[in-house]
Amino acid sequence: MKTDLNDILQKNGNFSKEELVFLLSLQGSDMQKLLDKALEVKLKYLDNKVRLRGLIEYSNKCRKNCLYCGLRSSNTSVKRYELSEDEVIECAKMAMDSHYGSIAIQSGERQDKEFVEKIEYLIKKVKQISNNKLGITLSLGEQSFETYKRWFDAGAHRYLLRIEASNKNLYYKIHPENELHSYENRISCIDNLLKTGYQTGTGVMIGLPFQTKEDLADDLLFFKAKNVAMVGMGPFIPHPDTPLWQYKDLIPDKRERMRLTLKMIAVLRLMMPQINMVSATANQTIDESGREKAVVCGANVIMPNLSPEENREEYSIYPDKACVHDKPDQCRNCLDIRMHTIDHEILYDDWGDSLAFTKTHPEQAGLK
Repeated sequence: MKTDLNDILQKNGNFSKEELVFLLSLQGSDMQKLLDKALEVKLKYLDNKVRLRGLIEYSNKCRKNCLYCGLRSSNTSVKRYELSEDEVIECAKMAMDSHYGSIAIQSGERQDKEFVEKIEYLIKKVKQISNNKLGITLSLGEQSFETYKRWFDAGAHRYLLRIEASNKNLYYKIHPENELHSYENRISCIDNLLKTGYQTGTGVMIGLPFQTKEDLADDLLFFKAKNVAMVGMGPFIPHPDTPLWQYKDLIPDKRERMRLTLKMIAVLRLMMPQINMVSATANQTIDESGREKAVVCGANVIMPNLSPEENREEYSIYPDKACVHDKPDQCRNCLDIRMHTIDHEILYDDWGDSLAFTKTHPEQAGLK
């Protein structure tokens, strides 16, 4: 039986796996019809506002050895760093001066006592110096339930932990299979974040070697099954200092990875109309207008970089990252202009919480 695109788009996001594969295979005018529908749904259930998270790349020290990541512990070509307390606070003050409303603290993965205590202290310090006005998102990898609870109680309220690949076999093609890189533990950590009360986010890389459209369809179904509040996903960009680099010829070209990313964002917006979705910097790294393209097909969060410029190139999860040398004021002005060209505007002085979360957790809506 012939699949009808119009019929599928009228299903209010209740797609079968086969329908998801069909949607992810669209090209040309049919693909544009999908993207247009996603923008229509976003504007209906949300708005044309783009939420900001001022990104603080706290440290590139990492105990993990993921096969795709430039920060992997075996990569000796990286100059390791950790921001001082004063540098983190200065970044937070820049976020306040820029009226961003929220920050996101990201780091290589560590679980040692010193790291856990330092993050807890920094969360409390940011809350103190901002008079509780800055929202805090964390992206600090796999931790114990107790650590997640500790950071939540200190004042963080959103946490992003990407599954990277919901297919277990694919997961172990991009992570070594050992006690530090357990698929089951990654799932358990996502569940623990949900139990703790975070607005929990996850996500995947798009265009990995060995990845199929069926895998991507399963990723979308995974997001919905977990009922996450936010999703961050973007195109895979291979790093020459990683084992996965040897398979770079197996990945789709930049244009196809961009198209796949846009379709993933668009389909997920139809499936989960009120979640937050990030327009990743990786989009702009492979396409000059990539962040705007993601916004007009469903994304509603952007993360401008506030990290000290001298450290940004060392936070090299992937190479040639866009906007590495942008100053905060330049970045803000640039984003304002870019968003206005697509009939969107930046939401300033607001935490920009996920409506999907606050509608079901009204007690946590607003300032924490």
